[in-house]
Amino acid sequence: MAPTIHCVRHAQGVHNLCTANHVIPDPLLTDLGHEQCVKLCESFPYHDKIDLVTASPLRRTIYTALESFKPVFEAHPDMHLITLPDVQETSDVACDTGSEPQALRDEFAGKNVDFELVHEDWNNKAGRYAPTNAALKGRARAARQWLKARPEKDIVVVTHGGFLHYFTEDWEDSSQYQGTGWSNTEFRSYTFSDEAHGDDLDGNKLDGENASLVETIESRQRRGKEGPSPGREEQKTLYKLGTQGWDEQLSTVEKETAKVPEGEEVNGVRV
Repeated sequence: MAPTIHCVRHAQGVHNLCTANHVIPDPLLTDLGHEQCVKLCESFPYHDKIDLVTASPLRRTIYTALESFKPVFEAHPDMHLITLPDVQETSDVACDTGSEPQALRDEFAGKNVDFELVHEDWNNKAGRYAPTNAALKGRARAARQWLKARPEKDIVVVTHGGFLHYFTEDWEDSSQYQGTGWSNTEFRSYTFSDEAHGDDLDGNKLDGENASLVETIESRQRRGKEGPSPGREEQKTLYKLGTQGWDEQLSTVEKETAKVPEGEEVNGVRV
């Protein structure tokens, strides 16, 4: 049986404080971000069910995972946090570009973090990790397939607000916050669909399974949503609306202008 995936957006990072901070490479969490991790740790209801925790290899996601799911690691001393390059953030701006593998290994030495999948050039925003819809859809699908094949039954994925829409293929309310519908440390739970989808949200035919995710009713109710998630055809429409301004030919500066409004973000909300 395929696992349940508990998706989490990272806690507030220094780059969330203002647009000017987007030039900071691989920024750390703010004091508020650490507080958000404590609150998530206290409120997350499934610690006793989790048998695998994964995260994007950026520093803010790693620290969010280690701090928010401390009870899981304490209950399983031999468990390692597995870092997945495929779930890194979407853009090629400095704040969304990860650190060198050896620097990460040095920083998290002794903290039971597994960097085996973090290869050289994982932080080179080209090819597989390019900030294009085609590349983003491809690695999101690859991440879903990798997770679906895992033997664990309840898996945490700590990742990023923009990438979460590509990963879940849920584009409902996709611009509620800073280019995302997810607030900092928000979590939602998904199961793999029994329906086999033969195309992506652009209508392109796929070679193999899409490994589509469906948010659980309980998860939707927890965040005030009624009924099931929008269906596949409606998501295709929402996806097209949500990705406007992210044409593959846009430069980094143009992407920032198109997607990041001026102002500050506090608790995931632009003010």
